[in-house]
Amino acid sequence: MFSSLRIFGFSLGLIGLVLSFIFYRGPKWRRMNFVFSACFSVSLLLVSSNPNILNAIAEMLQLAMHQRGRILALLIASNFVIWIFFFYTKSLFDDMRHQIDLLLRRLGYEEAKNVLDKELFNKEIVIIIPAFNEEANLQELLSKIPRTIQRRSVGILVIDDGSTDNTAGVSCESGAVVVKNKINRGQGAASRLGYDVLVNYNIPIGVTMDADLQHSPLEIEKLVAPIINGEKDLVIGSRMMGAYRGSTLRKIGIRFFTRIINFLANVRLTDCSSGLKAFNVNALKCLQLKEDQFQSAEVILESAKKGLRIGEVSIIIHTRKYGITKKGTDWNYGFNFGKTIIKSWWK
Repeated sequence: MFSSLRIFGFSLGLIGLVLSFIFYRGPKWRRMNFVFSACFSVSLLLVSSNPNILNAIAEMLQLAMHQRGRILALLIASNFVIWIFFFYTKSLFDDMRHQIDLLLRRLGYEEAKNVLDKELFNKEIVIIIPAFNEEANLQELLSKIPRTIQRRSVGILVIDDGSTDNTAGVSCESGAVVVKNKINRGQGAASRLGYDVLVNYNIPIGVTMDADLQHSPLEIEKLVAPIINGEKDLVIGSRMMGAYRGSTLRKIGIRFFTRIINFLANVRLTDCSSGLKAFNVNALKCLQLKEDQFQSAEVILESAKKGLRIGEVSIIIHTRKYGITKKGTDWNYGFNFGKTIIKSWWK
C-alpha cells in the first residue's frame, strides 16, 4: 500500500516531469535546465514508487544498518545534486556577468571613439582617473598633472563612472578625455574600461590614480621611471613607505592584508591597496581582471601569477579636500577587501 507521503511524492514528481516538458519547450528551451528538472522529477517518481532503490545508496554510504539509513542516504544524495545545480547556475551567472561587463565597456569606448582618436594619438603615457561625482576635486587635480614626463607626451583619461554631477564637463574643460560608464559600476570596472582604451590605442605606459586629490601628480614621474627604464612591469605607490597619516585601524588593515597577499603571491610589498600605480600596458594584456571594486588586490595577485615584475616607490597621501569617500567605513572596506583577496586567489 502507498503511504500518503509516497502518494504526495509520486504526484509531485509526475507534475514536475510534465512541467519540465511544457516549460522548457520552444523558445524557453535550455538543455541543462531541462535535464536537471526532468532528472529530479524522475528520481522523485522512482523513489516514491519503490523506496528500496535507496538501499544501494545507503549501503554505499555504510548507512544500511542505521535506523533511518534510507532517509539519510536520500538527504545526502539530494544535497549532492543541489550543489551540482548551484555550481552550474553560478557558472551561467558568471558568464552572463562577464558578457554584460564587455558590453558596457564597449558602449563607453564606442561613444567616445572620435574624441579618443584625436586626443590619444601618439600619447606615450596616459593617466587613468576613475571618478564618481568628483567635479570639485577634478577641477583642481587635472590642472596639476604634467603634460610631459621625461620628454614623453602625457594624456589624461577620466572614466566618468555614472556621475550625477558635472564630473564630465569639468574634465573636458580641463583638457582631459572623458569616457563614460552608463551606470556607476565601481573603481575596478571603471579602471578596466580605461585599460581597454590604452590597449586599443597601443599606449606604452599607463597610470591609475584616484580623483579625490589624495595622490600628488608630482609623484607620477617617480612612479613611471622603473617602467620607462624597463626594470618593472607594475609599480605601486606605497603609502607605508612614505609618511602615511591614516587611522590606526586603516594602517593595521593595510599591513594585515599586505602580509596575506605577500604570502599568497610570493611577493614582498608594503601596500596592497594603493590606487596609484604605473604599468606596462603590453604586460597588462595578459591579466584577467573581473572585480568591480577593490581591484588593487586582484591586480597584484594576477600580476604575480603571470610572472610580471612588481615594484614599489614611496608616495605621500594627502587628505581628501572635497566631498566624502565612496569606500565606506574602515570595517566595511576591510571586509570587502578581504573577500576580494579570497575570490581573486581562488580564481
